[in-house]
Order: sequence, then C-alpha cells, then structure tokens
Amino acid sequence: MSVMDDELKIFEAEGAPPLPTAASAGVVEHDGASIWYATYGNGPAVILLHGGLGNSGNWGYQVPALIESGRQVVVIDSRGHGRSTRDSQPYEYELMATDVLEIMDHLELAKAALVGWSDGACTALILADQHPDRVSGVFFFACNMDPSGTKEFVATPVIDRCFSRHRKDYQALSATPDQFDAFVQDVSRMMATEPNYTASDLARIKVPVAVVLGERDEFIKPEHADYLARNIPDAELILLPDVGHFAPLQRPEHFNREVLGFLDRLA
Repeated sequence: MSVMDDELKIFEAEGAPPLPTAASAGVVEHDGASIWYATYGNGPAVILLHGGLGNSGNWGYQVPALIESGRQVVVIDSRGHGRSTRDSQPYEYELMATDVLEIMDHLELAKAALVGWSDGACTALILADQHPDRVSGVFFFACNMDPSGTKEFVATPVIDRCFSRHRKDYQALSATPDQFDAFVQDVSRMMATEPNYTASDLARIKVPVAVVLGERDEFIKPEHADYLARNIPDAELILLPDVGHFAPLQRPEHFNREVLGFLDRLA
C-alpha cells in the first residue's frame, strides 16, 4: 500500500515507521561530541543524513527500501541531534561533515554515497567537496548552499506538525531532553549564516550530484536549485511534484524511486 502523508498528520501522531533491527550501532567520540550511528544490510554503502532538528528515525521509509536494493545503509544522528551529544562549540556544517568522516573511518568505509535532506544535504556536499575520494555521489535534497537560497519563513500547519514531532523525539532521545528550545535557537543560528559557497566553490565539486527539490518546498527557492544544478559540474536537477520540504515522509515511494535511480546511475 502506498503511503501518502502530505499534511504530515501521520508523522506528527506516530513518527516515521521504526527503523529495522540494526546490524551494528554505537557511538563514536569526536571533537567534543558522541556521535550515534547504526548500520543495516550489505552491499555498497549509502549514508543517510537527516535534516536540522530531526534524527535518523526520520528515514523510516527509506532504510528498508535501500536494504532491499542490496546496499549497506548507515544512519547518523548529527551532533546535538537525536542520540548524539555536543559540547559548547557552535553548530557548523563543516564540523558535522568531519563527524561523518569519523564514522566512515570507524566503520572502515573507503567510499560511500551520501543522501542528504536539508541540513544533511549541506553537510553531504561539503564532505564531498573536501574529500571527493571518499564520496561516490551526493543526492542533495531540499537545501541551499548560501543564505540567498532560502525563502522568508512562513509558518504552516505542515511545518508546525513536523516541529511538534521533532520536539517529542528530541525529548525522548536526547541526553539533554529539557533543552529543545535552546537547541532550536543554536541550529537556527547556523542555518541563518551558513553555508556560504560561491559559484566558484560549487564549480570545484568533483563528484556526481543530483540537486533535488519538492516543487512546493517551504524553505528553498526553486531558482536556487536551478543555480546549484548549473554551477556544480554535470549536476542533474530533479523536481518532485506535489510535495514540499518533507517529501521522504509525504510521498516516500516517489522519493525512494528517485534515490534508487540516482544510486543505480552511480553504479
């Protein structure tokens, strides 16, 4: 049965489906934080990087599809998110990219494809830029690479439902469950000021990239996605109809089809 949760009512009430039983899970200590990860399945490695304020559980519709396609899936809770901790350092996408590299080293993954959603997409592209030898490709969903790419924030019922679920999950998973509001402020400060890639920065990216955006995205300007696809060498642009910023939850079958198509093209 195909899932359709355009208004995120299922997600607010229940969250995404629970992740399957992990093949391995743990934490890696890195630069003042304990970074949580889990792995599933076997085959070429794919790392899923969730969006800001979320956690790995938001990939509940994607992990089983990727396992079934014959891949090893790695999920990571970004520092300060989900089960991962942080110290007093401000949030930075470059710092989070080094966390991902540390997990890859810990798991002895020479190379992986990265699927990033929102903040996770920034992190993925920065890692690909700085360590192209470790990244086979980036599925860059719903993010900007400089502050001009974002729309002015307008609250909607869908965004409110997502935020409500993020609050519940944070309180359930975090080592600092009473600090959600401070966490939101700190992450928002990063989002408002980073990343700051220029066209010439984008031009040096050496790995295959799919720039992907829901046609109704609440946060990212469509012309920014066009700009990224034009300036990243050989990037492809994929627009997802009938969905916004939350496509992996709203229309997971369609989202998964695009992810698997991209990964198949890398192979």
